[in-house]
Amino acid sequence: MKPHRSRSALLRPAALALTLSLATAGLAACGSGSGGSEAKAYADGQTFTMALAADPGALDPQGGVGGTLLQLTRFAYDSLVSVDAEGEVSSQLAEKWSVDGTTVTFDIKEAVTCSDGTEFTAQTVADNISYVEDPKNQSPFLGVFIPAGATAKASGQTVTVTLAAPAPFVLASFANLPMVCDSGLKDRASLKAGTAGTGPYTLTEAVPGDRYVYEVREGYAWGPDGAKTSAKGTPATIEAKVVGNSTTAANQLLSGDLNSASIPGQEAARLDAAKVSRVDAQAVVGEQWYNHAEGHPTADPAVRAALTQALDLAELQKVITAGQGGPATQLAVVAPAGCTGSSVEGNVPDNDVAAAEKALDEAGWTAGADGVRTKDGKPLAVTVLHDSSIGAAGTAAAELAVAAWKKVGVDATAKSLDQTAIQTAIFGTGDWDVAWVPINVQTPDQIVPFLSGPGPAEGGNNFAGIANPDYDAAVKTAMSKNGAEGCADWLAAEASLFEAHDVVPFANNLLPFFSQGAELEIVGNVVPTSIRMLG
Repeated sequence: MKPHRSRSALLRPAALALTLSLATAGLAACGSGSGGSEAKAYADGQTFTMALAADPGALDPQGGVGGTLLQLTRFAYDSLVSVDAEGEVSSQLAEKWSVDGTTVTFDIKEAVTCSDGTEFTAQTVADNISYVEDPKNQSPFLGVFIPAGATAKASGQTVTVTLAAPAPFVLASFANLPMVCDSGLKDRASLKAGTAGTGPYTLTEAVPGDRYVYEVREGYAWGPDGAKTSAKGTPATIEAKVVGNSTTAANQLLSGDLNSASIPGQEAARLDAAKVSRVDAQAVVGEQWYNHAEGHPTADPAVRAALTQALDLAELQKVITAGQGGPATQLAVVAPAGCTGSSVEGNVPDNDVAAAEKALDEAGWTAGADGVRTKDGKPLAVTVLHDSSIGAAGTAAAELAVAAWKKVGVDATAKSLDQTAIQTAIFGTGDWDVAWVPINVQTPDQIVPFLSGPGPAEGGNNFAGIANPDYDAAVKTAMSKNGAEGCADWLAAEASLFEAHDVVPFANNLLPFFSQGAELEIVGNVVPTSIRMLG
């Protein structure tokens, strides 16, 4: 059935298939892989195994934004609409939808059931939206996958969402909001280690730090554009294994112990040589955030400017991508990106050690006998957190940054953490000064809550505590325009962040996603209903 759209030419989103990830592995890609086995037939009743770069932590699908959690969520939960690799909106739980100004309407399909056999209703959709919109629930999806201030009401099979203001890419947001069934909404704690969704698979085993096993649902027929689990070659079981070491993951892929894995760095070359099927994903992989909270030296704009100028960002880009990537261009690069162009070029300073030292001198940080600068008796010390899943390239880049900062008198320390630990630090303890956290989105509005507004303590996502009036003003202008019509304003908004040294993107890369013994599509991450096992 063709979807109904009101004012489609104005409000149809230009982007979609968003993956918001705080990791570099398992990021967005678009395409498909065949495992190099085109002549083989599809095989039923098999197990599809995939690697996770890190443990997802609690499995509440509306409680986290890490890449591994977002991937697992897709197996057990559906969204209202879906988006294909070309950016076209398709049906999922909703068979029809429309966007008219600040009103978004979804007509929910008949006979959709939850994994416990209960009916999935329009009222359940409204309840999901109300849950995410309630700040006391601290869902990181508020303002990301649902515009803040939206309300919803159900009538029959129809859900009407009223937005607080026009949202230029609103369907892209709803395409990424997983819907929880009534049992999960009533017993939120049950979602930490279980599932309560309408998705094609149901979690049957969870062993944190090791594996998550899902079994296919018979009779599932409301996937993206009507996808069904009765399709030939659909796996009977999904086993997602936590494999934090990329060398190990590559070995298991080659031996047949894994069917798929996202493997960056030097191991990718080994897999290429073995002719393992590969799909590349455009992503930001180098993105430096400063903690603006009081008590951290990076709260001082002069320190942020100095730390930025002390770095040779071009060199960092080469190191963290192992020479495979390129310079950063903007904050939302996941294909098909909502905006194209560069907000980075000309707005991030060049490497200038003298300027960095001058900035610190003028800010009152004076060098001691040991070379470390102090102010009011307190040393200028910073810790930079980086994701351990990046591997040797990430460690080498972090060490390079530390060395550069030491040269200008900063007592810098690099700290490698897994994704869960980094999220705990930036959203929980606040015990960080600098963090390399690439947040990958497809449309520039989806990263706004991470760059403005309340912080985690107030139920928001602005973990760095950024307050940039120029950014806020440009965002306000951009939000008043439809889709890509506001891209110039979005790029200007991002530029204001870089000019203030609030956040510093420094590397893009094409992240390879490998598959063997199975066909699959990657749109944001692995599309569960696309997986076909090869005999």
